[in-house]
Order: sequence, then structure tokens, then C-alpha cells
Amino acid sequence: MERDLLLGMIKEEQENKGCISEEAIVQMAQSVGISIGEVYGVATFYSFLSTEPLGRNVIRICKSVPCYLRDAPMIIEGVSKVLGIGPGETTSDRRFSFELTNCIGACDMAPAMLINDKVYGDLTPGKITDILRSFE
Repeated sequence: MERDLLLGMIKEEQENKGCISEEAIVQMAQSVGISIGEVYGVATFYSFLSTEPLGRNVIRICKSVPCYLRDAPMIIEGVSKVLGIGPGETTSDRRFSFELTNCIGACDMAPAMLINDKVYGDLTPGKITDILRSFE
């Protein structure tokens, strides 16, 4: 296989298995003909990919300056308060993982968060609580 297929292979593994395992990284390195370190580097570079299992619902909040100025800290605090976890953590029942990322593409709706593939914008503490409870 050609090296330019690597990212597609990694994304497919993420979609099918929920994370990129060590075994998958080794297999990809062998099939593409590059080092394990190079595959690992690609798999860990992108914030929407994970080498660790995530919860069924992944919450992503933008940590870039435009969102920060539009009250991203309020969203982070609100999610943490409702779920009892902080960024980089997963609830004990594996229902939610909470991640900070560089961009979710929703600056026009800030403050916003992404849960799985759906954007929720113009958030308030009350909206955050209602949205998260709708996943119960």
C-alpha cells in the first residue's frame, strides 16, 4: 500500500473500533512500509483521533481564541459540572468522553460544543445541562 493511504486507514480504524490500537498501528506500519513511530505520530497528531478507547458520546469543545473569547470556559465548566469529569476524561459508565480540540468549525455559533457529529451552539449553562441529559 502507498503511504498516502495511511490517514484513511487510521480514520477507518477509528470509525470501526473507536480508537487506534497498538496492534492496528503495527499492522498499518507493516502494510504501508513505514515505522511504527511514524504511524503513531499521525494517529496522535489529529485531535479527532484517539489511541485510547473513548466513551459512546464524545464531547469536543474548541479551545482556540475566538471560542475562548465567546465563553468557552463557561462550556468547559458546565460540562464538567454536569458529568463530573474534566477534559481528557471519560465517565465511569463510558457514556461520555470530554475532549478539548483546536477547532470544531462553529465559530459563528460560539459558544459551541460538538457531541459526536452534531454541533450545539449559542450555549448557556442551562442548555448544556438539557443537552447532556438528553443523552441519558
